[in-house]
Amino acid sequence: MKPFDSRLLRLLPGARRPVLALGAIGVAQGVAAIVQAFAVAAVVVAVARHTALWGPLGLLAAVLVVRALLTGATELVSSWAGTEVSAGLRTLLLRTWLARSADQRPEPAAAQTLATQGATSVETYVARYLPALVAAAVLPVLAVVTLAFVDLWSALIVVLTLPLLPVFAALIGKATADASDRRWRAMAALAGHFLDMMRGLPTLSAYGRASRQSATIREVSQRHRTATVATLKLAFLSSAALELLATISVALVAVSVGIRLTWGSIELGPGLAAILLAPEAYWPIRRVGQEFHAAADGAQALEDILTSTSPTPTDRSDAHTPTRPELSSRRVGPELTSRRGWEAGLEDVAYRYPGTGRDVLRDLTLRVPRGLTVVTGPSGTGKTTALELLCGLREPTTGQASPIASHLVTQRPFLTAGSIRSNLTLAGDATDEATDDRLWSALRQVGLEDLVRRLPDGLGTPLGDDGFGLSAGQRARLGVARALLSSAPLVALDEPTAHLDPTSTALIDDVVRSLARDRAVVVVTHRPSLVAHADQHVTLSPVAQEVAR
Repeated sequence: MKPFDSRLLRLLPGARRPVLALGAIGVAQGVAAIVQAFAVAAVVVAVARHTALWGPLGLLAAVLVVRALLTGATELVSSWAGTEVSAGLRTLLLRTWLARSADQRPEPAAAQTLATQGATSVETYVARYLPALVAAAVLPVLAVVTLAFVDLWSALIVVLTLPLLPVFAALIGKATADASDRRWRAMAALAGHFLDMMRGLPTLSAYGRASRQSATIREVSQRHRTATVATLKLAFLSSAALELLATISVALVAVSVGIRLTWGSIELGPGLAAILLAPEAYWPIRRVGQEFHAAADGAQALEDILTSTSPTPTDRSDAHTPTRPELSSRRVGPELTSRRGWEAGLEDVAYRYPGTGRDVLRDLTLRVPRGLTVVTGPSGTGKTTALELLCGLREPTTGQASPIASHLVTQRPFLTAGSIRSNLTLAGDATDEATDDRLWSALRQVGLEDLVRRLPDGLGTPLGDDGFGLSAGQRARLGVARALLSSAPLVALDEPTAHLDPTSTALIDDVVRSLARDRAVVVVTHRPSLVAHADQHVTLSPVAQEVAR
């Protein structure tokens, strides 16, 4: 783990100003502390010699006011820096993940932990640790140089003892970094397991297995607790070691000054100034050690974030990949067109899932022009995978995929814990342009208008997570309604009538045919009615792919 990774400011230009401002404020606070040491020494000398106090007291009061203002400025700029960094990192993560195919993205639980708790923990790293690091690079040098003009012997003691602090801090920091890494992994495992359990809780409860998960949660929580305590132990050990070294070093300066004061080889003013200046040389390094432990999680999270956003061989600057497969609608622009204009296609494509030794698709060539394309074939022949390749959700193992702006309706459409209206307007540009009249029209075409109008809040009726409150068929029809609100030139539907009764199936068949009048529509289905109306029929087999027209 590096003390500072320059990639952070290179990837987040908006964070440069607040971070540099925090560093400048930290240096200013150190300069003010040095001036304060001289002011306090002057006050003590004036009292001892019964001379005028107004000058030293005025200087001391001014310095205290300046330090108070700098402290307030630190809080404000720290908040600014934290906001800029956390927002910038989340934006960077989402843009990077969306530019990758689905099989190149991290696991959902790990991604959620990194984008939420990870980005938040980096705030502490940026707002507290980095300014302390800047101050530690400047203030000890400034303090030693100032001390050399005041008392050369005291400066020599500080120069000989000061290097011990960063050496011990580095040795203990290495162990802390390893402990922090274990703690971060334990927290990610806990968050991932808890998320998976909550998602599967209805199924677990239905089969009477929910109570058994409490033991697993307890075990994972205990691992996280153990890792956290181990990190805290190292943090306390590091702080104690640095405090001990700094205290001994300052004591050596004080003893040296006291002996020379007794001998009369140094005046009271310079001696007091040397004693007050010595701690200012050690304090910035001690503060770096303290802030490093407070921000260790943020440093580890930053390393993971920068690793996660580093380019991969499959990154595409013009990729069209959505946050959820069925929400792939995007505004149409030149950067979303295929190499053949507005026609999506696959050319000599083979696809193999990572970690497997068998191709799901092999030597598949397919053009999807305007009209209705129906894909059929036995289970396991890669029909869903072909749709994902056409929509840019996956990168082919070999061959060329040419995706365009698309809207994919999966077998289980993604629904958020929000209103029916918000779920309908998730489809790309529909968020800005869809009016209630358009929403009702889409619901009418899929046979959901009467149901929604009977609900107490109509379009504003809230749904639970993953569409809780709707049946599987109603969720499927809501996904198709969302496709109607999209203006994407390619609409892909994966078994849209799998959970529907004959009446609803007929409605969806009509919707699909109407979409195909002015767009390219590709449907995975076994419905003979759609096959009969297809402009192109693609039959996939486990061994080879054959296009029948």
